[in-house]
This record gives sequence, C-alpha cells and structure tokens, in this order.
Amino acid sequence: MTDHRAGGDSISVILVDDQPLLRKGFRMVLEEEPGIVIVGEASDGAAAVELVACQHPDVVVMDVRMPGMDGIEATRAIIAAEPRTRILILTTFDLDEYAFGALRLGASGFILKDVLPSEFVRAVRSVADGDAVLAPSVTRRVLDTFAHQIPDPSGQAGPPVQSSASSPPESGRSSLRSLAAFPTLRLPNGSSSPRRR
Repeated sequence: MTDHRAGGDSISVILVDDQPLLRKGFRMVLEEEPGIVIVGEASDGAAAVELVACQHPDVVVMDVRMPGMDGIEATRAIIAAEPRTRILILTTFDLDEYAFGALRLGASGFILKDVLPSEFVRAVRSVADGDAVLAPSVTRRVLDTFAHQIPDPSGQAGPPVQSSASSPPESGRSSLRSLAAFPTLRLPNGSSSPRRR
C-alpha cells in the first residue's frame, strides 16, 4: 500500500542529466509506463536540489558527471533536505568511487546507462518501493567490501564470505539484480525500509 506524493499511487520522478537528448530518452521510456509521472528535469546538481525542494519527488534519476555540482554532491544535499526522496544513480561510468560514494551518501540504487529500458523502469519502481538496486558488477564489489568487515563469530580468520552474486547471470534472466533478497542490508538513509506507507 504505497502513498506516493504525486497522484496517490503514482511515482513522481525528476530526471537529472546534463545531456538533453538522454533526458528526453529517459522521459519517453518512463512516460510509457502507467503510474509514473515526470514532474521535472534538471541539467546539473544545483538545479536538481532546487527542483526537488519544490516538487518533493518520490525518485530522482541522477547522473554523476555534470558541470558545477555533480550528482554525488547533489545526492548529499537532497538526502539531507528530503530524506524520503530516493536517489537512483544512472551513469556511464562503472567506477567504485562513484558507486560507493553515492551509496554512502544515501542513494538507493546505482545502475549503468546501458541498462535495458525494462530494467530501467524496474529500477525506478524498486527504489520507489524502498528496495536497493545495484548493477551486477557493483553488487559483487559491495559484497566483497562488506564481507571483509563482517567479524567471524568464532573469532578465527576464515575465507571471505561467498555469495551467489559471483556466479554468472543465468541465461534469459535480467542483468539487473535487486538487493531485496538481502533483507538485513541497510543503506545509509535506511532505503530498504518502505517509504510513505
């Protein structure tokens, strides 16, 4: 039972990217979907922060590299001012510094721009519902990083924690993986908990 701010059950979305053609493409994909409403666009992080303050969207689809305030700093500012707004990082660059930086600041997801349209829509819906979504390559590195921080209950050193994320994707399955299967995972802004219920 969701209670999204724009239009009852609708998911309100702001698109942030410095390339107008990409924003138009994202808009076209999302506007074809029932229950998703685009409430604004911004071409840089500072404009995004101002727009979010006015529109209070459910989800912000955020680019990373933009002139002026980049997507990472914009994520920091938006989460501080609007903790219920979910940030989905959508970028060309599959780099740890961006993924981990965004997640530490409270982003709910990190996917790459080569994602299929159906997976992009699924990611938007997932973060709107309070789930965390990561590109498969980022998921593997996050698990590897956190595995080394988990103490061994026996007090003895052991092999790194293994997970099914290391296995190759099954044929015919989506390349986008949700972290909803890990209910104990909590991102910095508590994004795994349901929003606006």
